[in-house]
Amino acid sequence: MEKPELPSNLRFYSTLEIAEMLKMNIQVIARKLAAGEIVGYKIGKDWRVSEADLLSWIEKHSNQRQSKNNSVKVIDNFIKNGRVIALPSQRKKRRYILEHILKEFKTGQVYSEPEINQIIQKYYDDFCTVRREFIMESMMTRANGKYSRNSSYIITD
Repeated sequence: MEKPELPSNLRFYSTLEIAEMLKMNIQVIARKLAAGEIVGYKIGKDWRVSEADLLSWIEKHSNQRQSKNNSVKVIDNFIKNGRVIALPSQRKKRRYILEHILKEFKTGQVYSEPEINQIIQKYYDDFCTVRREFIMESMMTRANGKYSRNSSYIITD
């Protein structure tokens, strides 16, 4: 019988190796494997986890991924049919909504107050509040009645 040829870059880790890499207790890793939280293969008394499965599990538990999900949840809860139904009172949630509207503005372009109001009104009727929030959150700058998107402001999602 011919031996199957495995790809040369295929790498498997033992429970101990994973625990050492992630600075976790070996028993915690073993429980996660036994419960199926981490995809692995039991060979003898120990588990083996492919590098791809381990990276997938790590990515699934990334706080960056969680942050993105939070912004999507907030947007889904506060925007219906493309319109903001209410500005959240919680600052972090409000920032997600403001950033959603801010994407309409180009960095480097100067806008008059009526232009700003018209763009904001596509999303929310109280354009004065949103405009004020843009300035307070340093998302935009205002000088001589002209507005521009702050190029140093980084959208979190």
